[in-house]
Amino acid sequence: MKKLTWLLLALFCAVNFAQDKIVFNPKTSKGKLYQYASFVNVEDNTLSIEDVVASKNLGFKPIPSDNLSLGFTSSNYWVSFSLENTISSKSTYYLETARPVTDLANLYTLNNGSVTKYQSGDQIPFNKRQVAHRSTVFKLQLEPNTVKDFYLELSSDGETINVPLNLYSESEFLIANYKQQLFLGLFYGILFLAGIVYLFFYSSLSNKTFLYYSCYVLSIALMQGALDGFIYQFIFTNAGFFNSKAVLVSALLSNFFLLKYCEHFLKIDKRLKVLKKIFNGIYIAIAILFIMTVISPITMEAVYPLSNLNGLISLLLILTSLFILKVKKVKIDPFFSVGIFFLVIGLLGFVMNNLSLLPNNFYTLNSAKFGSGLEVIFLSLSMTNLIKKLRLENESSQELALIRTKEISELKSYFMSNMSHELRTPINAILGIVQSNLDTNDPEVKEQYQTIKNASLSLLSNVNDILDFEKIESNQLRLNINKFNPKQLITDISDNWKVEANKKGLNYIFEIDSEIPETVEGDAERFIQIINNVLSNAVKFTLEGTIVFKLKCSSQPNGFNRFSIQISDTGIGMTEEVKNNVFNSFNQMRNNHKRQFGGIGLGLNIVENLVTLFEGTISIESKLNKGTNVYIDIPLQVVEAEAQVQKEQQPNQEKSIQILVVEDNRLNQMVMKKLLSANLRFNYTIVENGKEALDELNNNTYDLVLMDLQMPIMDGYEATKAIREGKTSILNKDIAIIAVTADAMPKTKDRVLEIGMDDYMTKPIDKNELFDKINHFSIKPKLKIA
Repeated sequence: MKKLTWLLLALFCAVNFAQDKIVFNPKTSKGKLYQYASFVNVEDNTLSIEDVVASKNLGFKPIPSDNLSLGFTSSNYWVSFSLENTISSKSTYYLETARPVTDLANLYTLNNGSVTKYQSGDQIPFNKRQVAHRSTVFKLQLEPNTVKDFYLELSSDGETINVPLNLYSESEFLIANYKQQLFLGLFYGILFLAGIVYLFFYSSLSNKTFLYYSCYVLSIALMQGALDGFIYQFIFTNAGFFNSKAVLVSALLSNFFLLKYCEHFLKIDKRLKVLKKIFNGIYIAIAILFIMTVISPITMEAVYPLSNLNGLISLLLILTSLFILKVKKVKIDPFFSVGIFFLVIGLLGFVMNNLSLLPNNFYTLNSAKFGSGLEVIFLSLSMTNLIKKLRLENESSQELALIRTKEISELKSYFMSNMSHELRTPINAILGIVQSNLDTNDPEVKEQYQTIKNASLSLLSNVNDILDFEKIESNQLRLNINKFNPKQLITDISDNWKVEANKKGLNYIFEIDSEIPETVEGDAERFIQIINNVLSNAVKFTLEGTIVFKLKCSSQPNGFNRFSIQISDTGIGMTEEVKNNVFNSFNQMRNNHKRQFGGIGLGLNIVENLVTLFEGTISIESKLNKGTNVYIDIPLQVVEAEAQVQKEQQPNQEKSIQILVVEDNRLNQMVMKKLLSANLRFNYTIVENGKEALDELNNNTYDLVLMDLQMPIMDGYEATKAIREGKTSILNKDIAIIAVTADAMPKTKDRVLEIGMDDYMTKPIDKNELFDKINHFSIKPKLKIA
């Protein structure tokens, strides 16, 4: 009887709303799902799905934007949309909607007179969610040749409600999650590392500035973790009282610790006694808001907008303090000002977005993350200056401060090493998959893979710049000498930037000397990095006109050849003052246009250091609004033709090569499989740690080992030592071992060569470089025992 009633109800609704319903087909419909959906505010009315379906007077309205913000509200909302599957097989999609902190999010599906309900929201136990995900996600399955109606019920306790309707296929959902995890991992990693580092500073210097800033950073991490759904997913999995208060409590704590940090850093109690009273007043307001949060749901509903308003007032108070101190000509660390600037911009965007004063998009929704991340970088630099100042003021703590500074330096090196590994590992997977699919004959697919490759290389370039800056600071930057074909590398990098220049509507001229040597000796990666960084600036800072790249070669004594590079543009140019500082680190932040052109300001600083390592020269000519000319001279040793030697050492093209791959990461295993499978001569076996590698080498014979370094149970260092000490088969004691790691720090290379590895290469893996090394070591003569 109940099923018959629903069937009649569905037929009745279909007749009455057939003209109003717009069905969205994920495969054929134009636009996005929100353009085919509607919503209604039923205020305090608690309606069942039966009430919503039966009623004709609710007044559903079209959704005006793809991330509709309903502001701070405790009303009940319903969203309606229909999906169509016109193919002959079942289709599965994932719908991401609402914010992770939305209290109630129920999805109802209507199909052939039946109703299915799926639960989400953060006020139910996490294990009762349809999809075990921190965000509000539903899994939708559409049967072949069917249309399904969906109703989404949303409500909260006064927090902001957003209504995005992001529909993903299964593969799109996995990719979106991967990118999001990369972004969030980097963000939270920076926050937690900064919080711990500043606690170290506090323990050594007993200065409350470091304590309050550490607490502020950790409370920001806690607040963002609550907003992103991590607190609910991993801590308060049963929802309840504490989970519902987590966002407000962490937000109030971050507001309090930010003010205490600024108060101590700026010495408000000594320099601005009047403003100190206002600071105290805001502390009282925070305490009142905290009490209101735990009293009752009614008072807590009012805390949401009030806490955001209190945050805005706090930011204005900090800015006012800085302005007054500036007027009083009190010297303030410039890095502190820059850090606070990014913090203010980020949190201002976050608070104004919560107050519905800004549109919803990726940047406004994550503005606090962007602001906090940049803030940590610059305030870390300001803390370095503060340490110096404290050392001068207190001679008795000088020795202790130097010890702690060394500890922090070691921690920074450890962090940079880990950051290199953690960032290069996913980039290696992306580039490995892209490289193996670029040979496709489908131009559209090829263009998509090329876009992914260029974006990944851009990210890798920024990662390399940050790592190189650390190497420069610690005087560890050096060249890795090898033989390479300069013409091929120069042509490839020129072709890449020609594409980017053409995208901006720029003319691109490339002239290369016909007498360029076929083979030279030097650091190929660093040589191309120099050209890449300069070309990047030329394209970036040129809005119209021409980019010219010229390269000439001239013979020099002792078998050297001078590569004379000229890169010219018709871009914005530079003043004399800017030109004098152009090789300084973080130069971009000194220029008013940094928000327009982007960049981290390390490119030319690294170029100058690399040119010096090559024993070359670099000079710049530039006029404001006229353009820039960069002249670089680099001497490289010419390698004479060795045709006969190379012929004798040519690998046997018919002989198979037995390769043992030691790699624990599944993504990297997949990349290695794709790369090695491209050559039919390569027979490979993959094991997941050093212990398994030793077992394999005891039972079988291989030509070489590709060894990862950071692995569980037994890492690559231990495994290599065991092999060289003869703890495997005697036939494999002198086997060629190539380190394949995401750790690009110089100390790592020195260490692997010291313990007995034959070579070293970093991820992302270059296919040609990998094959060259395999071929080289596969013909390496074995040690014969007389």
